[in-house]
Amino acid sequence: MLRPFALYRPSTVGEAAEVLVREGPDAALYAGGTEVLLILKEGLLRVRSLVDVKRIPGLDEIRRDDGHLSIGATATHRALERAPAVHAHCPIVAGVARHVANIRVRTIGTVGGNLAFADPHSDLATLFLAFDGVVRLASPSGERDLPLAEFVRGPYETARRDDEILAAVRLAPWPAGTAGAYVKFGVHERPTLGVAVALMRGAGGDAVTDARLAVGCVGPRPQRLPEAEARVRGWSLADLARHAGEVAALAARDVDAVGDLHGSAEYKREMTRVFVQRILLVAGARAAGRDPHERYPHTVIV
Repeated sequence: MLRPFALYRPSTVGEAAEVLVREGPDAALYAGGTEVLLILKEGLLRVRSLVDVKRIPGLDEIRRDDGHLSIGATATHRALERAPAVHAHCPIVAGVARHVANIRVRTIGTVGGNLAFADPHSDLATLFLAFDGVVRLASPSGERDLPLAEFVRGPYETARRDDEILAAVRLAPWPAGTAGAYVKFGVHERPTLGVAVALMRGAGGDAVTDARLAVGCVGPRPQRLPEAEARVRGWSLADLARHAGEVAALAARDVDAVGDLHGSAEYKREMTRVFVQRILLVAGARAAGRDPHERYPHTVIV
């Protein structure tokens, strides 16, 4: 049962920030409400004020911005799935958005709410790391940009200050010719594991010039795996096919896995090894122009 609270509906980001300053820790931001209303009902969060930001004009905008894809905080997962700018510049993001939770959550839940809630089992936070995601935070004193890897500090904990609003997240689209993929596994609505990979290649070349590998849902927060990424650089697609298991072993070694209701830490490390190897082979197949679903017909691959 919800306890009584005051509801504020500011018309600008500045007004919303002013309410946060005035109300202090007794206020919480509200957009889609798929997370905050749930924890309010369960009594895990108690506030005297909710600040409804979903009506602020422009805060749901999804657009190309100075070479980046800018996603407004109140854009819903459904809007992310359908946005022309996403399909044009980061199509894998639209594909992953289509598989978030269920249709009710996708229609109401927002990108900013998902990131600000810092659920360890977030598909978007994992995927956005592979796009070098940066969040934009607004407060009465101005705006600041913070890498997503620094913004998410741990389970349900972020670097957002009490007077700040998450206004947008900016993604750096992958260069032309990049082969990427996202794979998820889970037996519940929230995934047990999510892995994002991107393999960049030079124009007309077979060698991998750069790589992104992010693993999430297995630990306190999603993480990039720099040693595994470095191992792939310089490899040909044939090298990748032969040695994907070596990279997967590095990923399993370096991932910060913790046990929970989804499985033990040891189980999650083994799942990381299996699925990192799988996604590398999937991305390699795509780079070679083959359909990876023929090999893994029962795995959710975007």
